[in-house]
Amino acid sequence: MLATRNPDKREELAALLGDLGIKIRTLADFPDAPEVVEDGDTCRANAVKKAVAIAQDTGLPAVADDTGLEVEALGGRPGVHAARYAGERATYEDNWRKLIRELDGVPRQRRRARFITVAAVAMPSGKVEVAEGILEGVIAEAPAGTQGFGYDPIFVVPQLGKTLAQLAQGEKNRISHRARAFSKVREILLKL
Repeated sequence: MLATRNPDKREELAALLGDLGIKIRTLADFPDAPEVVEDGDTCRANAVKKAVAIAQDTGLPAVADDTGLEVEALGGRPGVHAARYAGERATYEDNWRKLIRELDGVPRQRRRARFITVAAVAMPSGKVEVAEGILEGVIAEAPAGTQGFGYDPIFVVPQLGKTLAQLAQGEKNRISHRARAFSKVREILLKL
């Protein structure tokens, strides 16, 4: 059970876990599942809360993740609030445009950032295991690329000289913060 209603995330996670030989379901398959409020102070708290709630509600092992974006020049903001940085109903573009505005005039060497994804695997019994993935990068001055979602158009991977939105899905799935966390989730699921 992938504890998400986000179709972009569902597609990415299904690609990361699809070859495990297990049936992957999402909250779209359980319209009456609770809406879990992600009000934790950390990505870990949000991922664990959501995974536990969905595992208990559906009776299925559940995987939930939360991703934060920490920007050095902004003292770690937007952090755990990355998905709603420009407001509760903000679009992906609203969020990254706000971030670019806040970094206007900040030199490249101070635009360092990192994505952190924390994924929790919860069993209906209450057992929980957690995995983390980090991707270091730099916030671009302008968007580039059309792939991916979220902050991908402005998050530059320095070793590649490209934003995540300029990478093919397969390439992103090999290096991203979510891919790094979910490679560990794969091991947890195989062990279970």
